[in-house]
Amino acid sequence: MSKEQPRTAIALYYDGEQAPRVTARGHGSVAEQIIALAREHQIPLEEDPQLTALLAQLDLGQAIPQELYLVIAEVLAFAYIVTGRFPKQWRPRPPKQPTALPAPKGRPST
Repeated sequence: MSKEQPRTAIALYYDGEQAPRVTARGHGSVAEQIIALAREHQIPLEEDPQLTALLAQLDLGQAIPQELYLVIAEVLAFAYIVTGRFPKQWRPRPPKQPTALPAPKGRPST
């Protein structure tokens, strides 16, 4: 008989200026309340047990460590895309223009 582990939830706050900070965390019924509030306010959820375990080690109000910047940036980018909301300073990158490849050496170009 396997007993299911209680859920864990971590909430992050990102103002677009400083590193994201842990604003809530909890296990069991507290985690369920965090998840319910996120859903109520249409905040995207990411389920990643390994990331949750790492973030659960942080104190409330603590900024995420630099080692997690990339993975948190990916989560935030996902959240922005699915909600259609972007930071104030965000500007879309112009599409790359195709570049012509040089002719191989020893062959005349056509």
